Amino acid sequence: MAENDTQQQERTEQPTAKKLADARQRGRVPRSRELGATVVMLAGAGSFLVMRPMLTQQLEGLMVSGLGIRRALAFEPLDMPRVLGRSIGLGIELLAPLWVVLAIAALIGTLALGGWVFSFESLAPKLEKLDPLKGIKRVFGWNGFAELAKALAKFMVVAIAATSLLWWLAPEFLALGMLTAEGALERAGWLATLCFLGFAAALLLIAAADVPFQYWQYRRQMRMTRQEVKDEQKETEGRPEVRSRIRNAQQQIATQRMMMEVPKADVIATNPTHYAVALRYDAGKMRAPRVVAKGADLLALAIRRIGEAHGVPVFEHPPLAQALFHSGKLGQEISPRLYVAVAQVLTYIYQLRRHVGISQSTPRPKLDIDADLLLPERERRRAQWAADS
Repeated sequence: MAENDTQQQERTEQPTAKKLADARQRGRVPRSRELGATVVMLAGAGSFLVMRPMLTQQLEGLMVSGLGIRRALAFEPLDMPRVLGRSIGLGIELLAPLWVVLAIAALIGTLALGGWVFSFESLAPKLEKLDPLKGIKRVFGWNGFAELAKALAKFMVVAIAATSLLWWLAPEFLALGMLTAEGALERAGWLATLCFLGFAAALLLIAAADVPFQYWQYRRQMRMTRQEVKDEQKETEGRPEVRSRIRNAQQQIATQRMMMEVPKADVIATNPTHYAVALRYDAGKMRAPRVVAKGADLLALAIRRIGEAHGVPVFEHPPLAQALFHSGKLGQEISPRLYVAVAQVLTYIYQLRRHVGISQSTPRPKLDIDADLLLPERERRRAQWAADS
């Protein structure tokens, strides 16, 4: 018991979704037998209350047919079993609707807490359950004392309810002998319904306390140690080297997709070798030019070579390329602070395409780039915070 308490004290972390899902696959879900019994009792009380007139009438007919035996038939040994079988069949037919309701109620009460679970693992025999030492620990452990306390509380509540009902309805039961058979059956059906309702009310109190306890106990048993959480996280996310390979593969795929957009660009701004940013602008579909590809060093060189191979104009302007690289995000529009500069570059490129060609000496635009745009975004924010403070 002390060992179990020590192990439980080490489990300080709440169960993860994966552990709860694995436990559910193994058939370990919170269950409340008291909730199932309460639902069955309530369903029985409701069925008696609704079907009481019909049940009373059919029971009266069954008693008449069972007791109204002709004298000659009573002396026939071979006919009496047939009469008994017919009475049993009528009794089963009489109680069949009630059994169906109770069976459905039992299923609903069982699945109300924990839901539907089907697992062969929970049905497999476990030899550790045959260990007498572990059995003694289960009996005298925390769960054993909790079950004992719950059983005693249940017994006390049901005993008090039953005693109160019998004390209150004792005159009614004694008065049944003074009524006719029809009146006694009718009154007995009403008294049975009251007894069902009283017992159901008592069980409802027990279930109201047992359901939260079972859920709390289940979550307590599912708690994990910090090491188990770390191990599960490693198992779920994979080892660091595996994650690194996955990230590299994803980066390669993203780079390949980006390179496929370079031939569609209208201009490539370069630094000339450190940075390269490819821009595309469609006046009918875009509000502003978009960054379709960008890179530094070797990736910048690859962007430039692909652009030159497909005839994309290359505009060398270190401040513009650096500003576009640091402020522009892939697949998004450029910063509004660069609208004028990029518009001047695109106008210059369109003029070169419209006239003789790129070889004609056309005055290059003089671009005005803010100095803070030449810094990475993190350094820009840091400088802004320093200036504000």
